[in-house]
Amino acid sequence: MMFPLRKSMPFICFRFIRPIGLFLTAMLALASCEAPEEAPLNVLVLYTDDQRYNTIAALGNDEIHTPNLDRLVQMGTTFTYAHTMGGQHGALCAPSRSMLMTGRPLFRLLEKGDRIPADHFMMPEAFVAAGYTTFATGKWHNDKDSFARAFQQGDNIFFGGMHWPREGGHESPLLHEFDSTGVYPTDDRHPVEGFSSNLYADAAIRFLSSVQQSAAPFFAYVSFTSPHDPRTPPPPFDSLYAPASISLPPNYLPEHPFDNGELRVRDENLREHPRTEAIAREELALYYGMISELDAQIGRIVDALRANGQLDNTLVVMAGDNGLAVGSHGLLGKQNLYEHSMRVPMILAGPGVPADERRDALVYVFDLFPTIASLAGLATPPTVEGMDLQPLMADADLPGREAAFYAYRNEQRGVRTAAGWKYLQYEVAGVRTEQLFDLNHDPFETINLAGRADMGTTLETMRTLLIEQSRLWSDPLDLSAPQWGKPVP
Repeated sequence: MMFPLRKSMPFICFRFIRPIGLFLTAMLALASCEAPEEAPLNVLVLYTDDQRYNTIAALGNDEIHTPNLDRLVQMGTTFTYAHTMGGQHGALCAPSRSMLMTGRPLFRLLEKGDRIPADHFMMPEAFVAAGYTTFATGKWHNDKDSFARAFQQGDNIFFGGMHWPREGGHESPLLHEFDSTGVYPTDDRHPVEGFSSNLYADAAIRFLSSVQQSAAPFFAYVSFTSPHDPRTPPPPFDSLYAPASISLPPNYLPEHPFDNGELRVRDENLREHPRTEAIAREELALYYGMISELDAQIGRIVDALRANGQLDNTLVVMAGDNGLAVGSHGLLGKQNLYEHSMRVPMILAGPGVPADERRDALVYVFDLFPTIASLAGLATPPTVEGMDLQPLMADADLPGREAAFYAYRNEQRGVRTAAGWKYLQYEVAGVRTEQLFDLNHDPFETINLAGRADMGTTLETMRTLLIEQSRLWSDPLDLSAPQWGKPVP
């Protein structure tokens, strides 16, 4: 089952609005001119903050209320093993968003992913070059220059990692209006009353209404700050989940079993140590409340698309930037390489996308750029290194990536295979620690097989694979060295 086909219309060849190299210009122009005669596809990207993969009811979490995300799952194809690659500092959000926007892997981003240089061609720029109107609202955890060159319109824009110390109370989010100069001076921020997700949804709905009759297609990016902490969901979502009714995850621990290099990073100091069962349940209840509030705002945006007659001609993409521990493995944050932190939700729904389908192939967040561009009939710029996921959507039997590689700072590295083996290696203060998990039988990573005598061959195979993947993705560390972990400045 698929969405209706787009209506035919004369196709227009669009010109780039800034120089990006003769080869890229010619390639994209040629691809556009040879595209079939059908109405350009609108694109809506919904990006969430710190939402882990298993927080959608339709995907197996029977304790959370997410009717609108459930609806997106039914409308489209869900990649159940989508991953981020990690980060080089505690704010994993920034490189994840750079990877999404550029289609490039972690170690081939410049400046740790915080700034997106001009030679990293961004997804919205490809759509601007094809005649689209681009719009953004919400979080931009990268530099202002890259935002200015990517988006022609915007509203309720937040430059930063998180709203602090709280939202919807005495200190409301400080947001920017769209600045056509691209400067966005700090003193031009102003408090906007309301909760961030609601404010971003309001801005998106206003934009969708404004372009309802426009001849130009749109690319809209709605980047939520939820469910990132502070976990302060507004009423009625603050009381939607009773902590006592929340199940502890199978990998709950009061403390992490060894020093992973980041046991006292900011995220881990949000609550006291050790993590009691009560603390874990309280944090999960608030986390779920944040996600249910976010779900309601996503529902408002999709409903606006439908009411405006735009839904049948819009590709809706929902994904998360990274996951979160929230009590798993004795951790609260995302500065680790476990499944709960590296795996994210990823849903695509719209024309050309099979409905109510699941794909368990290993994919990355940065695979979305070439996939979205391809679905819209645009060529992929040569700076993009992600994989077009359309073949995987069309054929469930096709394999995805053979392995997924993860990195965090200079202390943690990991790899998992499509066959279900996962290996993590740590170098902290000269001490090496290894973990080996059989995810087919231990999906919550509770049984470390690295010390078992019968796992010697598998362990050595995974050590070798980790080094190979590290080199493949341009990791600056030499993992074959006796002690590779050194402090990151």
